[in-house]
Parts: sequence; structure tokens; C-alpha cells
Amino acid sequence: MDPTGLGLPPLLAAFVFGLLGGAHCIGMCGGIMSALTFAVPPSMRSPARLSGLLLGYNLGRIFSYMAAGALVASLGTLVALTPAARVGLQVFAAIMLILMALYIANWWKGLLRVEALGRRLWRHLEPFGKRLMPVVKVPQAIALGAVWGWLPCGLVYSMLAWSLATADPLFGAALMAAFGLGTLPSLLVTGFAARQLGALIRHPATRALAALSIIGFALWQLAMLLPLGAPGH
Repeated sequence: MDPTGLGLPPLLAAFVFGLLGGAHCIGMCGGIMSALTFAVPPSMRSPARLSGLLLGYNLGRIFSYMAAGALVASLGTLVALTPAARVGLQVFAAIMLILMALYIANWWKGLLRVEALGRRLWRHLEPFGKRLMPVVKVPQAIALGAVWGWLPCGLVYSMLAWSLATADPLFGAALMAAFGLGTLPSLLVTGFAARQLGALIRHPATRALAALSIIGFALWQLAMLLPLGAPGH
């Protein structure tokens, strides 16, 4: 399944969506990245140490995305038992991408209701993250990132809908890994230069451009699911 409709390999498409969602990632997690960076004692803020910690946070975060992708794709194997059910899952994934785009651009906040469901789980996980603070070693950073990966996020939930539609646990995990790698540049930039570049990436024009791109991709995928969009018509 390629929701871009552009012939991209699915993993590359997931990576591109991660890049396009960078504006939302900075708004959602940029503050966390900055706080974790500034929590490191000044005497320990060498570029090498900060790089290791930032990569550790994000490695743990992406690992949690992969675990969630494998979990929901496993559920998809129970649902996608017929061709009609599989198409239904693909339609659901495309609609979630559109909702994600509206969320990124601040045009509609309906995904906040979906995030509210995840807050119940987060209330149980957040104390584990607090016990890992302050983070001064890479293993701590990886563990904290793994907890952070379950932070309620409409962007992640939209991509999990795509993993669900694959109905393949291994591929669902790989899809979320590619998506997580796509979000990595924005969050690393935020960790190193939050004040300098954060405002640019959060600019309404940047968010609108990313949102329109995702909406275009999702609409193309929906068109491909119609009989007239199928090959040979």
C-alpha cells in the first residue's frame, strides 16, 4: 500500500510522511527535546555527549513506534480477512492521514479526541519516565525515549492506522520505523537549535504546505481504491 499514489515504495512513503509531519513534531515534542537538552548539567553539554543523548532518546522513541506498529498490524490480520475488509482498512488509513494533515495545519483539532484515549495509558507510563530524570547516560536516554514513544500523538495514531491496514506485523513495525526516521531530522534540529530554527518550522506557511501535501497524497490513494482508479480502467 502506497498512500502517496506516486509509486513510492511504502517504506519511503512512510519516511516522507515523517518529514512532512516535522512541523507537528516540533510543536508536540520540540519542547520535550529542548527541556531534556537543557536538563543536562552545563559541564556535560559537550557536542559529543549531547549527540549521543539525543540519538538515544530518538532510538528509544522509534523502537516504541515499531512495537506499536507490530501490535496494531497483528490486530489487522484478524480484521483483513476478506478483500472488502482490506480495502476498508486502506480507506480508514487514508482518512486518518487527512485528519492528520488538518491537525498539522491547525485547521481542525478533531484528532485531539483520539489523543485523549491515549492519555489513559500515558498516565501509567509517565511516572516511569520521571524516574529516569535527569538523563546523563545514553542507556537512560534510550529508556526514556522508549517511554516517550507512547506519548499520545495524533500524528503517530494516523500512521498506526496505516500499519493496521498492512495486516503484517513485521511490515507494520518497519513502516513505523521508516516514519520515525522521517521525524528524526526535525527533532534533532530542535534539540540542537530549538530557538534558531523552531520558529521557522512551526510557521503557519510551513505547516500548511506540509498539510496540503499529505491531503493530496491521501486523496490520490482514495482515488486509486475506486473502480475507475484501478489499473485497466
